Order: sequence, then structure tokens, then C-alpha cells
Amino acid sequence: MIRQPLAGLRVVECASFVAGPTGGMTLAQLGADVIRIDPIGGGSDFQRWPVAPTGESYYWTSLNKAKRSAAINLRAAEGKELVTALITAPGPEQGILVDNVVGRRWMANDVLAARRADLIHVRVQGYPDGRPAVDYTVNAEVGLPGITGREEGGAPVNHVLPAWDYITGLSVSTAVLAALRDRDRSGAGAFIELALSDVALAGVANMGWLSEAAARGGERPRHGNHVYGSFGVDFTCSDGVRVMVVALTEGQWAALCSVTKTGEVFGALETALDADLNFEADRYRLRETIAAVLRPWFAARDYAQVAGELDAARVLWSRYQGMSDVVAAHAANPLAVLADVELPASDPSRGPVTSITARSPMRWDGEYGAPGDAPRLGQHTASVLSDVLGLSDAEIGRLVDSGVIAAPPAA
Repeated sequence: MIRQPLAGLRVVECASFVAGPTGGMTLAQLGADVIRIDPIGGGSDFQRWPVAPTGESYYWTSLNKAKRSAAINLRAAEGKELVTALITAPGPEQGILVDNVVGRRWMANDVLAARRADLIHVRVQGYPDGRPAVDYTVNAEVGLPGITGREEGGAPVNHVLPAWDYITGLSVSTAVLAALRDRDRSGAGAFIELALSDVALAGVANMGWLSEAAARGGERPRHGNHVYGSFGVDFTCSDGVRVMVVALTEGQWAALCSVTKTGEVFGALETALDADLNFEADRYRLRETIAAVLRPWFAARDYAQVAGELDAARVLWSRYQGMSDVVAAHAANPLAVLADVELPASDPSRGPVTSITARSPMRWDGEYGAPGDAPRLGQHTASVLSDVLGLSDAEIGRLVDSGVIAAPPAA
């Protein structure tokens, strides 16, 4: 049986791009009824890349799966009132809003809290003062691109993963559940602001990297593919396949020396260089020398032999592969955390499109949950207004006719 520990909880989400929708998706995959509010026609992220051949956004549909989608005219007074009513609807498991809205006075916390005093409102921001920011701009500011890349490189190197967005999204879901726990005990609402820039600064500070820069009086040097502070680097097999090998612990180091039969060589190096390679710091200090000693072992073997011998010795390692390799592996033997979900087609005549998306990585009693269906924009507008606000079919029809809500999408 699939566990849905948050079943019965209702959250209204008025957020775009990655952080807010990730928080909502996390709650939705745990069973919460997350109602995603979009403007009619979709927001700025509705058709964001990557997109399917038929035009549907893999991005939007995947980040919003398991949610209900309501499309409402957010400029019309009646549309604003509908959204406000959804946000502040009565009930112990309602009155929860996740947003990243800027400049909408009618959605300000004090305005909404006047309608429901125990409102839980989590707002995602760029900076604490409300200025805009995205993952790629805050990442540049905290210094990571300057210590990423090849040693000889002078220009900063951006990364493609919006890591701060994802961490912020998970912090959103944590904030919602913490505020709900507090409301259950105290009856009090909460207004929680979560700035992307604060998440990034907290992340690098908690890793000790800012303290290190202060003590150094400058930047940490770049080390290419070497793991910082320990031993780990890539090697090339005789058939050109690259692997990443890491030795964080004394046991992992011993396993690597054993399989490569380099123990005596490294023992002599320890004596000559006054080092003890059982210590991470010494493995890091002598990383280039260690890599040079190990490289011929990998170069003399093809990938299959390297894989077999490293696995047998319990070395910590992995193969470099492309995302197309992951897709092929999933097609051959489905990966449990992934799911193939049919996208809702805006043009059914062009045929169905399948998206490879993910279940929640949380396993309850060893089981992954369902990924949740990918919604069509505005698919659930009528059911949301009926379920939450008790509107009749006639009232919903009038709202459609007046352009306050979107007409139901074609089946």
C-alpha cells in the first residue's frame, strides 16, 4: 500500500520556476492536496525548456505532477477574490500558502492574515529585501564558480544544476510542516520568508568554506576533478571509458591499494615524503603523485575489467556516463525511483508523449510512492472551486463566460 502521510492537508501554491514548485511537489507526492494557481494561459515558466516534440514542457509538467492545476485571471477583481478565498478557506488542514509573488498587494501576508489569522504563509524570495535573484546569480555571488573547473582556467565556471533552488524547495516543505506543527500546538499562524541568497550563503558557510577563505586570506585554488580535502579523481581505461575513484576512508584507501597492487610503492613514498596516506590530509596533499602512480593500472585495462576488479575489492567508484546512458539503462531495467508518465497533450492528434520523471526519493517501509499525474494547465479549476469553495456548476459556468477562470481544457 502506498503511504500518503500528508493526505487531507491542502496547500495553495502560487509560485513559478523551481524552488516553490519543488516544495509543493514534495508535499504533493506525500499525499497533500496541492492546488497550483496559474494565470490563464500559463505563467512565465509554463513552456520552459526542455520541451517535448509536441511543445509540452517536460519541466513544467514534471515539477507540477501530483498537484491540481487551476487557471484564474489574476488581474480581475473576482479572480483575486477567488484565489484569496482558496488561500484562506477554513479548516484545520487548510490555510496554507506557498508563493514567490512580488508586488501583489492583495496577496501580502497582512492582507491575507486579516482574512485568516492562523494562515501559514511561506514566501520564496531572491534576496531578503525582496529584490529578484535566481540560482545562477546567487551561485555566482557565493564564490563557487571561482573554485570550479580546471586548474589553469581563469574564467568562472557555472554549473548546470540549480542546486540552491532545490535546497530552497526542500526548505519550503520543511517550513510548511514546521509551521503546521506549531499551529497544531499553539493555534498561531506563521509568515516565513525564505530567500534564495540566504540559502546559498548558509550552504557555503555550513560547509566551512567561508571560514576557510577568511583563514587563507584568499580563494581556495582550483583542483579540476580532484576531490577537495581527500583523494578522488578520474581515470581513463584502455578503451577510453572514464571512471571516478574516491578514497575518503582508511578502508577505501586500503581497498584501492590492494586491487592496484600499489601498497609497496605508496609505502616507499610515505617514507620518502614523511607522509601517512591513511590520513585524508596526506592523501589530498599528495593527490597528483598518487594519481600518477595509479594511472597506468587503469590504462592497462578496459572498462569491463576495471569494473570487475574494483567491485570485487569494494573500491568506491563510478563510471562517467551521459544522460542518454541513464535513459538506456532505465529502458532496459526500470530504475525504481523513476517513472514513465504520459504527458497531457495540448493537441491529442499528435499522439501521446511520455516523460521520464521521478517518484519521491523517500521510501516508506522500503516502497517508493507514486509519481503523480502530470496536470494540464487549468485542468482542475472547476473541481477546485467546487470542492473548496462550494461553487455550483452554474456559478463556475458564469466565471468561465466572464473570463475570470479558464475554460476546461479539451479532453
